[in-house]
Amino acid sequence: MEVSAIQIRLQFPYTSVFASIKKTKEAKVWARQSSSHGYQSFAEKKVLRREMLQLMGVNVIFANVSTVLAASMQETTEPDVLRTLKLASGVRIQDIIEGQGQEAHEGDLVEFNYVCRRSNGYFVHSTVDQFSGESSPVILPLDDAQMIKGLKEVLIGMKVGGKRRALIPPSVGYTSENLQPGPEEFGPRRSLLSHAKEPLVLEVQLLKVFTRNEVQLLKVL
Repeated sequence: MEVSAIQIRLQFPYTSVFASIKKTKEAKVWARQSSSHGYQSFAEKKVLRREMLQLMGVNVIFANVSTVLAASMQETTEPDVLRTLKLASGVRIQDIIEGQGQEAHEGDLVEFNYVCRRSNGYFVHSTVDQFSGESSPVILPLDDAQMIKGLKEVLIGMKVGGKRRALIPPSVGYTSENLQPGPEEFGPRRSLLSHAKEPLVLEVQLLKVFTRNEVQLLKVL
């Protein structure tokens, strides 16, 4: 739940608080002036009571705002990490969602979506459109001939429906311009290859592991 500026202003009427503070100061002056006429005790008690009520009101307002902000922060937190793995190649993997479908093995033909960023968080490419949500999944075999080695290691062992986040060292990244997956657009592809010596952060979701019959059918088509 997002908290808009209007909501905060409604729950925290700044102008009325500042006006109350001004009135309180005026009341204090009046109390000091009234002391010479024998009303000091009554005036000071009245001012003290008013200040306490105002303070309680402000505390309630702060509590309301804090509750709303806390709820908002809880909804925008990162998903829980199921497990973290470090492979011999230097690839670091975080399991975000454990799939329930077929498990991918080396040599399998798989379909997946991915988001690619540089290690500084700079967005490079994604198979899922950020605005429409439409996706253009990639279909590749899990071998070193076509796919970057680091991504192959990430996908092996995943189950369909699973999601992983991984840090890919450059030694098992885009060591060749012909390796996949890669953006077809010139700008993102140039950005990717010009930073090939930097680690990459990939988020991958496995959509399908093709059976042998499906692979043969795809070859015919």
